[in-house]
Amino acid sequence: MLESQMELRAENGNNAAIYKKLMPEVAEPYSALNQEVYKDGMISGKHKRLMALVGALCSGCRACILFQCDQAIELGAGVDEILEACAVAVALRGTMGMGETERVVAYLRERGLITE
Repeated sequence: MLESQMELRAENGNNAAIYKKLMPEVAEPYSALNQEVYKDGMISGKHKRLMALVGALCSGCRACILFQCDQAIELGAGVDEILEACAVAVALRGTMGMGETERVVAYLRERGLITE
């Protein structure tokens, strides 16, 4: 059976919540930094999340890929914008970027955003 990206995303979220509870002295400043960084400014929060998705794809961080993809969707990014951001990662990382892009496509399919 193939790995469910949605289950992986949920499990990552659960584990992050446990870490935040056990290590509030680290989690709270980290959360505050992220709230500041990803808010709308000269660059919209949505575009910052798409930029972060490219970074996550290039580094191969599964948790980051799914989280940033989710955040971009919540901020209004469409499938075409997400896939175009993935194309940047493919251009930067070649085969490795494409391999991680396949995770994004699987996640979008699981969410019903891609129906092919």
